[in-house]
Amino acid sequence: MIRQKIKIMSANLENSAAAAVLNSQNAVAPVGRETETSTGSQETTLFAEPVLTVGKFTITNSLINSWAVVLILAVLALVLRTRLRQIPRGLQNFFEFIIDGALDLCDTVTGSRSKSQKFFPIVFALFLFILVNNWLGMLPGVGTIGFQEIHGGESIFIPFFRGGTADLNTTLALALLAVVGSHIAGVIMIGWWKYLNKFINIKAFLEIPGKIVKDPAVILVNPIKAFVGIVEIIGEMAKVASLSFRLFGNIFAGEVLLTSMAALFAFILPIPFMFLEIIVGLIQALIFSILTLVYLTIATTAEEH
Repeated sequence: MIRQKIKIMSANLENSAAAAVLNSQNAVAPVGRETETSTGSQETTLFAEPVLTVGKFTITNSLINSWAVVLILAVLALVLRTRLRQIPRGLQNFFEFIIDGALDLCDTVTGSRSKSQKFFPIVFALFLFILVNNWLGMLPGVGTIGFQEIHGGESIFIPFFRGGTADLNTTLALALLAVVGSHIAGVIMIGWWKYLNKFINIKAFLEIPGKIVKDPAVILVNPIKAFVGIVEIIGEMAKVASLSFRLFGNIFAGEVLLTSMAALFAFILPIPFMFLEIIVGLIQALIFSILTLVYLTIATTAEEH
């Protein structure tokens, strides 16, 4: 009897111990998940994260940055407009120096001051928008201030602000604006008929009946001349891809580089790379605006042959 009681007591102790272990595991598991959720994960994504939705319109963090850039440039323009003087000084003097140098640079591309003056407002506005967007993405708080959001059971950090040019949607829109704008300028300045013949040479087809008696080979040669411009259509698509991916790739790579350096050591180490990104931001804005000017110049030049 005593042995049976001892066995029953030991069995009860084992069962209670097992139950205690199970209860402890169940108690610890939720705490671990909550800790992971409260900490969250922060990573640089290729796409811009949505911050707010107004109806069916989604506002992303890169779009907020782009709006901030437009606001900054608009306020700066209004301030300069109200302080214009016959004898420039201060900020007006600085901007007049920049504009004079930019116009001289445009002349080296267009070869004409009249063309430079026509294209300068578009090209310089693109330059300022891209430059401020590139530099604004390096300010403290951009990419680091935001909120936690749960996706797939994991807490993900979403920043309120992100560099506009680090979003492929923004750079693609700018590239389309530059390329489509150059075609519109070409149609306006040299006429739609001449501009259309740069791509599909309809004149070559119309010349066949008049030349076929003297030169029968025109039946083969002129259709080739007519459709050789189709290659340029492929080139126009390549322009959009080149402009958008070059700008996006350089700025996005800079963001990843700065994030990696800050993760290794938050103090002093990222400073040289920040200066490097300032230079890269300036160069990329200059390249984009100069290429836009080149496209405008080529599109508005009538080809004689």
